[in-house]
Amino acid sequence: MNILLIGSGGREHALAWRLAQSPRLDTLFAAPGNPGIAEHAQIAELDTADHRAVIDFVRRQQIGLVVVGPEAPLVEGLADNVRAIGVPVFGPGREAAKLEGSKGFTKDLCARVGIPTARYFRVTSRDGALACLDDFADGDTCRCVIKADGLAAGKGVTVAMSRDEAEAAIRDLFAHGPAEAVIEEFLEGEEASLFVLSDGTGSASFGSAQDHKRVGDGDTGANTGGMGAYSPAACLSPQDEERALGEIVRPTIDALAAAGTPYVGVLYAGLMLTADGPKLIEYNVRFGDPECQVLMARFDGDLVQVLLAVAEGRLADLPAPRFRDEIALTVVMAARGYPGTPETGGAIRGISDAEAGGARVFQAGTRLQDGQLVASGGRVLAVTATGDSVRAAQTAAYAAVDRIDFPTGFCRRDIGWREIAREDEQALP
Repeated sequence: MNILLIGSGGREHALAWRLAQSPRLDTLFAAPGNPGIAEHAQIAELDTADHRAVIDFVRRQQIGLVVVGPEAPLVEGLADNVRAIGVPVFGPGREAAKLEGSKGFTKDLCARVGIPTARYFRVTSRDGALACLDDFADGDTCRCVIKADGLAAGKGVTVAMSRDEAEAAIRDLFAHGPAEAVIEEFLEGEEASLFVLSDGTGSASFGSAQDHKRVGDGDTGANTGGMGAYSPAACLSPQDEERALGEIVRPTIDALAAAGTPYVGVLYAGLMLTADGPKLIEYNVRFGDPECQVLMARFDGDLVQVLLAVAEGRLADLPAPRFRDEIALTVVMAARGYPGTPETGGAIRGISDAEAGGARVFQAGTRLQDGQLVASGGRVLAVTATGDSVRAAQTAAYAAVDRIDFPTGFCRRDIGWREIAREDEQALP
């Protein structure tokens, strides 16, 4: 089977690495790809925003499955247009992709179906947003979360811990004219990510992870698209996972199926584990990045078989996805300046040295310049390793990081810190 993989980041490199291991694969094409993906796939000179060009390529190359990695093509309806010519696609159609494309859409669905989530308001003006803040005030404090309604690459969220911070975020959001946003209550608890495959009606859990959104150690600084992650997320107990599946994910899949817009692909539920049980923070309509890297490091099966079954509505025909017992942890190496304006063009050396010890380096924002690998974006590499504990996986990942020569890059040095603290506490006599 010939497969076309859409995307160019670390998530797609991880997917390409796993897809290339399948005995069912004939040729893997990737567009636009990156130098790391090119180690596993033929790079297609294809403008993926041009859906007509994608369809022509699919026909010409006799593609049997299209795997859409990032969210933007899904929100723009690429999956619908490819399905219209009878080719299976792993990824939801435009209407189902609104789960990520519009936070207001998701919150309204939660309210309609009774899915546990934070109390919220949808706002379309600065004055309306400012007026909503009174509903989140408690004495002299005002804690809330302000989210831009559309796609924001993981960075359109402000967790405001004071009224001044909330007002500043609102002024910034509406500074350039009309906008839409969701303002919601601040939830107390620990975050975890749950991944679920859906073929439109049936579903299957596909692992968990915990990522680190803040740019600095100790979860300080600005929000990013993710500075690292580990899997599985031990903080998500089997009981809480079952509650999340039964109270959050499956009702969502059922609601979309009933609306005639079935969800096909992977549904990423960002959860807050509160004292009242898991609550939905938000949905993503694709594998997370860098969560995909740790999931693929642990996945123990034929990824082509699984993704094709999802795309063809045959998920129930397969056994539950299998994962290795070991822990996987990934550390993102970002370009200096990220999550602001990253410094591009910095040389990267030593990836083969890093991988010699058993780690896997997934490339994200990279390109070749005169034969030299250089940084071309904000998040550049995802250095991934496994171990029998989070501490062991972390040690292996940072040992690999330290073998990479990337002078204009940086990383957090504490990925997995919450679970390591718990491991250390459990080890005490």
